Amino acid sequence: MNQESLKKLLEKVRSGSLPVDEALQEMRHLPFAELPFAKVDSHRGVRCGFPEVIFCQGKTPQQISQIARTILDHSDLLLATRAGPGDFEAIRGVAPEARYHDQARCVTVERGEKKPGAGMVLMISAGTSDIPVAEEARVTAEIMGARVETVYDAGVAGIHRLLHQTERIMAANVLVVVAGMEGALASVVGGLAEAPVIAVPTSVGYGASFGGLAPLLTMLNSCAAGVAAVNIDNGFGAGYLAALINRRREGKD
Repeated sequence: MNQESLKKLLEKVRSGSLPVDEALQEMRHLPFAELPFAKVDSHRGVRCGFPEVIFCQGKTPQQISQIARTILDHSDLLLATRAGPGDFEAIRGVAPEARYHDQARCVTVERGEKKPGAGMVLMISAGTSDIPVAEEARVTAEIMGARVETVYDAGVAGIHRLLHQTERIMAANVLVVVAGMEGALASVVGGLAEAPVIAVPTSVGYGASFGGLAPLLTMLNSCAAGVAAVNIDNGFGAGYLAALINRRREGKD
């Protein structure tokens, strides 16, 4: 659908010859915005509920700023992941209100009135060294509209720290459990929680953890039902999935 087709579609809606719900279905197929180095999905927010996210690693500041500008032409929200200070400055040149989340290595832009977060996503990290990945998940879930609470440094080596949080674990719509080393925390939480558990293995650990492979395998082989794993260090993927689950569960309450 090109711009001319879009104008004709809007004219039909205004005249009453095309119902709004049918127009929305057609608009789901709007094109991408083509840049010399990227094809920016300009209508992902309508199709999927959140605009395209910028993965900054490997992109130049100039590329990032142009992609950010294109996304913000169609949306009030922007999330950029794996972003360094230089990437933040590139985005701030386009959106002065941009925020840099240092631990999460994320940049966010939120324009307009911010609504209170819905539901509750609980982020649990096994150790302090796992917090950066948990923070990437937190920032992602929050910009997608979730209310997020955190329990950090509550690994199985001192399990009383986790059991002290049982009430919050039971109150969550979905839990994100971030752990390196052997990754046992996700199974323990899965045995306590009624809600789905998204397990995130991290590359934190000594040599035999194989850069996160050991906790990944532990999480994939979890004996607790209701536990699913994302890729190593993938806080973004976990936060995005958690926000989607939270949104669905909140809508049914």
